[in-house]
Amino acid sequence: AGFISDGMVGGINWVLGVGGAFAGFVLGTLFLPMVMFGLHQILTPIHVQMIDETGRTLLLPILAMAGAGQVGAALALWIRCKKDKELTEMIKGALPVGILGIGEPLIYGVTLPLGRPFITACIGGGIGGAVIGMIGNVGAIAIGPSGAALIPLISDGKWLGYILGLLAAYAGGFVATFFFGIPKDRLEKEELATETATVNEVPEKAVPQTSAESVTILSSVADGTVVSLDKASDPVFAQKMMGEGYFVEPENGHIYSPVTGVVSSVFPTKHAIGITTPNGLEILLHMGINTVDLGGTPFDVKVTEGQQVTPDTLVAEADLEAIKAAGKETSMIVLVTNMDRVKNFVLEKTGKAKAKAPVMDVKA
Repeated sequence: AGFISDGMVGGINWVLGVGGAFAGFVLGTLFLPMVMFGLHQILTPIHVQMIDETGRTLLLPILAMAGAGQVGAALALWIRCKKDKELTEMIKGALPVGILGIGEPLIYGVTLPLGRPFITACIGGGIGGAVIGMIGNVGAIAIGPSGAALIPLISDGKWLGYILGLLAAYAGGFVATFFFGIPKDRLEKEELATETATVNEVPEKAVPQTSAESVTILSSVADGTVVSLDKASDPVFAQKMMGEGYFVEPENGHIYSPVTGVVSSVFPTKHAIGITTPNGLEILLHMGINTVDLGGTPFDVKVTEGQQVTPDTLVAEADLEAIKAAGKETSMIVLVTNMDRVKNFVLEKTGKAKAKAPVMDVKA
């Protein structure tokens, strides 16, 4: 550790000697990984020496850009993943302190666990550092604070240059993350959430509503094997990002309604059907995994929007062989997407089942 630290101090001093936008970009980009491993502590003697010799540290304002890059990345995640309530709540809690320079909640709670946003946040920090380095002579008279909290400690009236660096880091982290930093599974979750919202749109008067507690029975949608949702191959379903439910590995392509209700929508690519029950549950029948790419070719949907259905209703014919030939999976997934209305649910049956057989009870 001592050998690594000595080497890094030597490298940092060399970068500082080069100066300018290059030094700012390198130091701003590398600071977050240093924080992740606790190596940022080796910089304290450099700060102290600079302050002792010149009355200011030119290093701290550059390194503070790393936290600003994180703020920009978090804002991009908030916008692109706005339907992911767990993530957005995490960001809302960590963002205010991130703006004030306390970056650990954003690092360990948001960007680092997602992977790609951590890298784009580093790039944002590098862009802010490059701006600080290009302006030049932006120093701090003390160490400790970061982010917006460092503004009062900027020496020689250079606070405007520091603010420009912050804004550049915010913008850099935001743009890099917005276009390149959103993990694929999060994008899939957003797309599925949008899809779910679309298929579950139904006029308020189309389904009678009741405030009384009631139990809704969900059935097997095909002859085949009923499987717990957490065993789905797609993590969006397996991690229950869009709701609770189950899936059926079908033996044939005759697909029935999982529940009694009204067809709220049929997705344009025919692979998903939304049904709203009389007590307001929103049920999504998602036929196959990643079958949206097939443009509806393997599916012959037998129902229309506004139609009353029951478990006896054949809602679609699916060409299972065509789905498999396209490299997709034929799992017929049933989801309760508005879990906020659910008080309790029990998957009563897994394993072999006939179409229309009750498999899950949902109390609303």
